[in-house]
Amino acid sequence: MINIPKTDLRVHPLCLGANVFGWSADEQESNAVLDAYASHGGNFIDTADVYSQWKPGNEGGESETLIGRWLKKKDRQKFVIATKVALLTTRPGLSAANILAACDDSLRRLQTDYIDIYYSHRDDAKTPMEETLGAYAKLIKAGKCVISLLRSIPARACKRR
Repeated sequence: MINIPKTDLRVHPLCLGANVFGWSADEQESNAVLDAYASHGGNFIDTADVYSQWKPGNEGGESETLIGRWLKKKDRQKFVIATKVALLTTRPGLSAANILAACDDSLRRLQTDYIDIYYSHRDDAKTPMEETLGAYAKLIKAGKCVISLLRSIPARACKRR
């Protein structure tokens, strides 16, 4: 296991990406993948609110929903769940209002009261960085997420704001 610096989170060196859950892997197949991963000591699962909105008939959040159903039958504290915000068409961007609402949506789909790692799926040049970081700070203070991260944010974007 690997420690995530400055946290109590310990993760398996191989993070399971769940972007195919609800798309090319149905619930039964997704559960088989999750069970196999966990049986080999895996505990670090990555998803996003947008997964798998691109499949015809899907709305987004399908991956989180399948993980939530599976996780409900497990010891939640044994797993590190990471999810992302900003790309779902019904919850776009990184405004504080969107981050807070999207987090509540993800918590509901994941059937948990906290997200271990909650992070930005992409940059949002329209929203001040202070607003985005302030929303993440509120979520951490409320116990809704353990840590927050910025992903795919160029250094120049942080510098320009």
